Amino acid sequence: MALDKLLENEAHSEIERIRAEARGRAEKIVADARERAQSLLDSRQRALETQHQAGLVRARSAADLELNASRLAASEAGVNQVYQMVDEYLAGITSAPEYGNILSRLIQEGLEAVPDAEAIELNPAEAHIARHMVTGVEVRENPAIKGGVRVVARGGKSGINNTLSGRLERVKADLAPQINRLLTE
Repeated sequence: MALDKLLENEAHSEIERIRAEARGRAEKIVADARERAQSLLDSRQRALETQHQAGLVRARSAADLELNASRLAASEAGVNQVYQMVDEYLAGITSAPEYGNILSRLIQEGLEAVPDAEAIELNPAEAHIARHMVTGVEVRENPAIKGGVRVVARGGKSGINNTLSGRLERVKADLAPQINRLLTE
């Protein structure tokens, strides 16, 4: 019986050793699985954080772009409003008492630019003023000319326009930055 007991004890020891070995492997498998799960979780969390940061950058960029577009639209509207006011002022300046001096200067500059001038053209409402100022050159009425003169040479094949609105058009691009600066101050 001692042999039976000895074999039984030995079998029991072997079973315990196998169980202990199995428990050790199971604990290692569980630990490895936990480690892989934590690693995967950390990786996903980093990816989400990266996506979140990228989303914030995109949102900030979109907001900056929208802000700049709004500023540009407001600036453009302000500049257009200033030009509209100037155009209205220039349209009314022809009835001002000092317009004769302005028209005289525009005629003089035009004749200096076109020395072989045959005629000057003016708006019919302004022609009477010019007839007193101009000698040696025909004065013609042209309803298309407003706030200035057109000096004509070579039978109308060459000439220049020297009008207040034309001058404004030529300097608009140069004035826009200065107007923007004044509007934002």
